[in-house]
Amino acid sequence: MTQKRIHFQQATMLTPEQYIAGLTDFGPGRSKLFGNSADEYLKVHHLGRTEADVTEGSGGIWERLHYDWSNSNHVVLTTTDSNTWGGASGHTYTFTRHPNGTTGIDVDVVREGKNFKGMMLGLVLRTIGRSVLEKAFENSVKAIEARSGAPRERAA
Repeated sequence: MTQKRIHFQQATMLTPEQYIAGLTDFGPGRSKLFGNSADEYLKVHHLGRTEADVTEGSGGIWERLHYDWSNSNHVVLTTTDSNTWGGASGHTYTFTRHPNGTTGIDVDVVREGKNFKGMMLGLVLRTIGRSVLEKAFENSVKAIEARSGAPRERAA
């Protein structure tokens, strides 16, 4: 099956720790930070100090993810089960602190369809789906900035 890798980049006034605090907030209202994580899909199977096992999703698509934030500059979400995604699917967040006080966030999303639905969604990602995912990422940065009280900084 074919993998689809998508890369996004954003500059923010958030620290890596502030973004990670939002990323790993699995409480009610998570969908306000991450629109693709509807509260009715959210199930925390295990939550540790620097890792978690969580099922989340929306719109009929769900995935179980292993979150690892033991390195505050590199957070890895590995798909362990899904009704759509398999193989090497997941998300990797890399944070770069800049001298001007901003943080660069690089996100790599890997999607490998494990069935017909996943393969069709993979095709969508090659076209209009990329912009939808990018907008969702930008919205999550804005929402975490607003929650943290961080001033807004746009990428150059």
